[in-house]
Order: sequence, then structure tokens, then C-alpha cells
Amino acid sequence: MIRQADGSKARTERLRPLASIHLPNRRRRVSCSFLHRGAICYDFGMRKTNWLGNRLVSVDDRWQDSVQEGLAGLLASIPLWVVVFLGAAALLVSAAAAQTDSSGAGQATTGAATGAATGAATGALEFSARITPTAARAEPVRQFTFYILTKSYTEIVKEAEEKDPVPARDEFIDGLKFSAELRAWMKAKDTLDLSAPDMDKRISPEDILGVPEFLLAYQRSNSGGVTSGFPKPKYTELDRAQHPEKFKKLREDYLAALMKFLRKHPESTTGIELELEGINPQRKWAALQSARDKRVRHAAPELAQLKFLARRADTDLEGRASVSGLPPGDYWISTLNLEANAGDLHVRWDVPVKIEAGETARVELSNLNTTEASRANP
Repeated sequence: MIRQADGSKARTERLRPLASIHLPNRRRRVSCSFLHRGAICYDFGMRKTNWLGNRLVSVDDRWQDSVQEGLAGLLASIPLWVVVFLGAAALLVSAAAAQTDSSGAGQATTGAATGAATGAATGALEFSARITPTAARAEPVRQFTFYILTKSYTEIVKEAEEKDPVPARDEFIDGLKFSAELRAWMKAKDTLDLSAPDMDKRISPEDILGVPEFLLAYQRSNSGGVTSGFPKPKYTELDRAQHPEKFKKLREDYLAALMKFLRKHPESTTGIELELEGINPQRKWAALQSARDKRVRHAAPELAQLKFLARRADTDLEGRASVSGLPPGDYWISTLNLEANAGDLHVRWDVPVKIEAGETARVELSNLNTTEASRANP
């Protein structure tokens, strides 16, 4: 019995804890750890409170059962192999993550060791470039690109020329639409310029009479009364067809008179080169050589950069540049076919340098070690 505040007595009883309330038509008991055994006074207010607690526990129990039944139904609808696959995938992901962590640390250590070994196995290069114009002070070659090559650019140009050789002179002469006598003379004299100023000195009287092109040019240069007493032929082309014997004798007589005149007047050959200008093959030969040289000028820098380029380096405002990480060996500091200029002087460089492991090579580029130098017109 419990005495109330007004002195009346109220009935008490030891109640079962709500933590193990057995609800009707339920499959299990609901465990609520926050509810403990205790004496409950069965007055009107306490009965309401107790009834509300039982109601809340019942609602919570029904909600949990519905969720569990839904999950059980969902799992029952999933095939067994999917469940196994997902479990195996989870294990593989965990193992891969652990391996990545361990390999990352190993790679970091290996990378540091490799970097240190690479730095010790390579060398560096520092160079400066300065040009001294005529009657002036040396000037730095500023913001100019230099190429570090594994082969001399001079040799690279020769390699490019070998891949695109100069046309053979004899083949070129054989392709000309000249007489056989003139082609033979050009090969024997090793000349292609028939309009050279000293052409009259190269041609002998026998050459003039023996080469049809020379004879025609000699006749034209002395025709029209320009040369007094110059022999004239007494035959025509009509005689060649109608009177071949007569034509042959008259021609022999004419050539004999020309030979006599030539020996007596050697100055009569002056100006013969002007008459040969129209058939001069020198222009065609020069055009072939120019086209080939142009191809080589384009091919050599491309060959150097594609096959023999180790590094590029741009000079600063003081004309200095540096390159690191070069494997030991022989290199060339080159400007390729580009010219650096200062004042009236234009230069190129192709300077050899040897790189040692763990060391820095230093080179000074100046007028003294240029490969080519030309002075521009003021």
C-alpha cells in the first residue's frame, strides 16, 4: 500500500517491466532497454500514462516488423549469384585499396631513389653567346634558340645532300637537244656556260669549224658587213638536195677559206658568246642546282631536329642558357641554318662539347668559334 498526499491509501502491485511486454497475436517480444521495473500507482492519471506507453511500444513494434518483412522479401527476390558476386566484389575492392596504399609508398621510395640515380648519371651544360661587331663592343645574343645536337650540323647537311644528290653533269648534258659535237665539247671542256665572257678564248678555230652551233654563232657575229673580207659561202641548201657532190666541194672550199681567215684574224671570234646566249644551258643547270639546294636547306634542319636533337635552350637577356639532364657523350651547340646578328655581323655556331656524368660543362660562344660569318651591307 502507498499513502497518498491526502492521507488515503492506494493499492499497489509489482508490475512486469514494459521491456518484455507480451502483445497478443505477435510473434516476438519487443525489448526496450530504456524501460525498467518499478511500482506504478493505479490512479486515473497513471493508468492513462501506462496505456499511452503500451500503445507507443505496440506501434514501434509493428513498424519494425513491417521493415524487416520488406527487407526479407527484397532479399528473397534477389538471385543467390548476385548476392555472392556483390560480396566478392566488396572483398576485392578492400584488397585493392590495401594494395594501393602499400604500393604507393613503395613507388614513392623507388621514385626518389631513381631520381637520385638519374641525376648522378647525367650532366649539365651552361653556355653564353656574344658577338663583337666591327669596331664595337661585344653584345649578348638575347632570346635566341640554340639546339643541342648529338651530331655536327655540318655533317647533318652533308647527310641531307647525300640523300638528294646534285644531278650528274654528264647526264644533264646528254639530255640537251644539242648536236653530238657540242655535247662532246662541253664534256671535254667541263663547261656549261656558253655565254661566259672568255668564251672566245676557249674556242679554237677547229672548234668553230667542227661544232655546228659554234660555226653558226661565228657566222652571225661577223655577217652583215661587220667584218671586212669575211668569206661568204657559194652554195645553198638547194644544192644539198639537187647537187650533193657540188654542195660537198663548195662547202669544203668555204671551210678552208674560213680557217684561213680565222688564223689571220683571231679577233673575229670576239662577241661569239652573245650569239650563244639563246642556247646557253647554264640557266637551266643553275635552276636545277638552286631547287636542290633549297630542298637541302629545308631538309637539313628537319633532319637535325627529328633525328639528332637532344635539347633546345633559349638565351636570356644576358645571352646565357643552361641545359640539365644530358646523358654523357659528345654534343654540338648549333644554330642550325639560322644566323645570329649584331651590328654588321651575322654568324652561325656548331661548337662541339663533351658532357661528363655528374659534371657541368661551360662553353663561351663568340666570333672565334663561329662556323660562318658574313657582314651585312651598311
